[in-house]
Amino acid sequence: MYGDEAAIRKILTGLGGTWAVVGLSTNRARAAYGVAEVLRRFGKRVVPVHPKAETVHGERGYASLADIPFEVDVVDVFVNSELAGAVADEAVAKGAKAVWFQLDVVDEAAYERTRAAGLEMVMDRCPAIEIPRLG
Repeated sequence: MYGDEAAIRKILTGLGGTWAVVGLSTNRARAAYGVAEVLRRFGKRVVPVHPKAETVHGERGYASLADIPFEVDVVDVFVNSELAGAVADEAVAKGAKAVWFQLDVVDEAAYERTRAAGLEMVMDRCPAIEIPRLG
């Protein structure tokens, strides 16, 4: 398992409240949209990151992590596994504290690089499932 219980708990409760959600757009049918709603309900600031840079849930969007002009605590990744490693590397460069790869997003090399850089990381899990489970 990539991201033990302690890492999940730390990311969800102790690392700060600004989450950049990579792949979040105004498309309500996409999983990212619903997960972003859950994160907001639990007090997280959700910043959309998508090539269209759309405003979602009232928060201005950005085309890339590098374009965000403020600190980000967690980078939540809703792109396919082939693209996820590059996003993890961008999260490290951005100075994020953690990276979260969503369900079915797996890149073991990116996991190792991200952990070696000192970030917390969870892979192949969903915060919208984990938050209620933690209570």
